[in-house]
Amino acid sequence: MERGSSGLRRIFREVAKFGAVGGAGVLVNLGVFNLVRQVTDLQVVRAGVIATIVAIIFNYVGFRYFTYRDRDKSRRTREMSLFLLYSAIGLVIENGILYAATYGFGWDSPLQSNIFKFLGIGVATLFRFWSYRTWVFRALPARGPVAGSDRLTQRRKPQQRVP
Repeated sequence: MERGSSGLRRIFREVAKFGAVGGAGVLVNLGVFNLVRQVTDLQVVRAGVIATIVAIIFNYVGFRYFTYRDRDKSRRTREMSLFLLYSAIGLVIENGILYAATYGFGWDSPLQSNIFKFLGIGVATLFRFWSYRTWVFRALPARGPVAGSDRLTQRRKPQQRVP
């Protein structure tokens, strides 16, 4: 029972850390998105792509050094390549929703753009969480028994009587 409860606590902590970094990344993404829209004449989806790229860089640093700092670091090139691949897929999901709203339905007011940018971030985040934890920031192999755990096992075993 404790082992299952421990696993749930671990996944809860991971989701909380992922959420903290991701939440900050959402603020970066939306902030850059609105800043680019205010100070340039770029089209909405191009501004979205620029904002997503800035957020991807921000998130990598947060995920590597906060959320998944205890994960395998031996293959950084592979990790970075996979992170960029899955981030690019997330970028397409995120900005594809913005594109569909803007050019498919004509919803392009600043409020509508922010709503669909936020919705795209949400959908892409589900994909990113799964792909990052499954393929990018791989868990280290399980360690052997913890020192002293054999004492717990001995207590549970019935004592043998010696004649």
